[in-house]
Amino acid sequence: MSTKMPSAIEKITLNAATFSGAVVTPTFINFFYGRNGAGKTTIAQAIKENDSIQWQQGKSAADYDVLVYDQEFISNNFQNYGNLSGVFTVCETNIEIQNQVETKSTRKDDLGRQYREANDEIHKKEESKTSVVASFQGGCWDKSKAMRERFDAAFKGKKHKDTLAEQVLSIKKPVEHDMAALEALYDVAFSADSRTYREFSKAGAVTYGKLPGRELMGKTVVSSSGTPFANFIKALHATDWVRQGHSHFAGQTEGKCPYCQQKLPANFEKEISACFDAQYQQDISDIAKFQQVYESEMNAIRERLHANMTDTLPTLDLTDYQVKLALLESSITINLQRIAAKIKEPTTIAALEDTDTILIEIGVLIDDINKQIKANNDVVNAKQTKQTECRDSVWEHLAFLLKDDVASYNASLTALQTEIDALSKTVKQTLAEGRTLANEISDLNKQVVNTKATIDSINALLTDSGFQGFSLREKSGVQNTYEVIRPDGSVAEKLSEGERNFIAFLYFYHLVRGSHTSDAVKDKIVVIDDPVSSMDSGALFIVSALVREMIEVCYNNTHYLDHKVEGDYIKQIFILTHNVYFHREITYHQVNRYQSVSFYIIRKTDNISNVTLCERQCAKVPTEQENYNPVQNSYAALWSEFKEVDSPITVLNVVRRILEYYFLQLCGYEGTDIRKIVLEDNKDKFVVQVEGEQPDYSRYHLAASMLSYINNPTGISDGLNYVEDCVDAEQYKAVFKLIFESLHQEQHYKMMMGQE
Repeated sequence: MSTKMPSAIEKITLNAATFSGAVVTPTFINFFYGRNGAGKTTIAQAIKENDSIQWQQGKSAADYDVLVYDQEFISNNFQNYGNLSGVFTVCETNIEIQNQVETKSTRKDDLGRQYREANDEIHKKEESKTSVVASFQGGCWDKSKAMRERFDAAFKGKKHKDTLAEQVLSIKKPVEHDMAALEALYDVAFSADSRTYREFSKAGAVTYGKLPGRELMGKTVVSSSGTPFANFIKALHATDWVRQGHSHFAGQTEGKCPYCQQKLPANFEKEISACFDAQYQQDISDIAKFQQVYESEMNAIRERLHANMTDTLPTLDLTDYQVKLALLESSITINLQRIAAKIKEPTTIAALEDTDTILIEIGVLIDDINKQIKANNDVVNAKQTKQTECRDSVWEHLAFLLKDDVASYNASLTALQTEIDALSKTVKQTLAEGRTLANEISDLNKQVVNTKATIDSINALLTDSGFQGFSLREKSGVQNTYEVIRPDGSVAEKLSEGERNFIAFLYFYHLVRGSHTSDAVKDKIVVIDDPVSSMDSGALFIVSALVREMIEVCYNNTHYLDHKVEGDYIKQIFILTHNVYFHREITYHQVNRYQSVSFYIIRKTDNISNVTLCERQCAKVPTEQENYNPVQNSYAALWSEFKEVDSPITVLNVVRRILEYYFLQLCGYEGTDIRKIVLEDNKDKFVVQVEGEQPDYSRYHLAASMLSYINNPTGISDGLNYVEDCVDAEQYKAVFKLIFESLHQEQHYKMMMGQE
């Protein structure tokens, strides 16, 4: 893509007069158009005073002669027509020294080109660095999407591509962290609802295992009494039944058997008691106590373990805990049932379910659960510290994920910086050698400069322009001074404003070519502010020609082949005017020099001035920009409109106006002659012959429609009936081109269409 080429002055920031922060980024050749009072002189003044000027790297105002043609220049140099400072030029008499100057100047120019090329390369490398940085930032941003969404708070202050990438680069030791642990830490450390939770309680110690009744569960409990009745119930294996029945009905049967209702013997209670000795009674008591303690302690354990599940940490997975707790409760229920059965039938064996193992397993689960609760509580109790720890871990992990991108980025930047350093060294060397050559050229110039060549040139231009009433001559007895003299030899005391301005410009023109001093002739920055005030057409014509020459000298710095004029001593030129004719005279053929030429329009609205760069999207290549001249004559404006409009009716109207102005007013054709040449002599160009089909007269009818109003006051369309709005604009444009070709005016068509 074509871009503007910067020159010595790269940027001007305008804050004086009616400007406020307006920025101009000039190229080599710069045209400014604006009405009087719009702000042109303010721009010229800023350049002259080096006010808010950004110079090319390594350059400053001291490296150039900044020459400004304005009213102040005219006043300063022409207050006294008898004491005009001389302009030194190189004398042609000393060929050997002149050849040395030319050789050194050529070498200096080569160094200048090397300097600019190296600077351009540095600029490209810097752009490449910018591209590498942007690509890296974009890659970091895209690849961090999942982490940014999951750990949003940890990215606070780093939620832009540049700040995020910068933070990634600052991580010296990337670390791969466990994502599950990192997420858990983040959820607590950065949650507004996070709080501490009570740790789970374990079952605690129990005493039932040490009770005598515990061992009796696995033994047969029987009486050792030897009474006849005891032996009798033992023989019947009815000991448990008798004990249960007696315990249940004792004192409730009024001396009768609860089963057969017969009267019991008087000593029945004594006989029953004699059946169960003291040890038996003790065993039964121990089992009952064991039942009581076991049930009490197990109920306490169950309550404690169930209480653990009240207000728990939300992230806990209690599935295993609940399964084990259900298994424990089932075992306790079974054991209580078996203990009750033992009490009922002491002679039976009761095997208890193993609850100790389950409690141990639950205890292991509680240890793991409490670790999670403690980790949560530790984070909550040290939230600020843990947030920092979490944030650091998130960035370490992200840096680990992007470590290959970082390595590639650093390698690319290092390589580019190495190249930039080498180019910068070249820039420094060429700059130093160029300054040495400038000093050597200055020493040589001091030996061969004079002012006579300038006097002769100015006098020749005055004669050519018709100014016969005065000329310049060296002032007698005063070195390096001119005087303006009349034909009678007297010093001119008064010149008209036009004469004064014209001779002032001629003087300025030669000053640009030479120097006020006999030292080295420096490269020039030229500013021309409204130069043709009060000049007649002859003077304006010559001034325009001289300005065009200066423009070409400046253009030589960007185009090294087929120079129209010699020299490249003007490194940048600014031309500001309100004169439409002068502007058109100096700007034709300049629009197409997009890279080195810029057009500006200066406007002032509500006492605020602004500068607008006149460029637009290129119609032929939409990805490119192109210049446009803000000042056009009416004919050129018609062609601009022709190129842009797409309405058939509008195109037809513009075409008719162009054809009438160019062929009738400029070329001198008659309307009937044009129609004859186009529609009769060149009919075959407009009629499409298709083998086997009727000829296609579409283009012929279009041409007839275009020419129907040309020098035809009646407005009659030659009897042709044609519906104009049934045709698209491109068909009109194609036929319009054919008309120019039929009249042998292809060159004019191409010029106005910008095709050459």
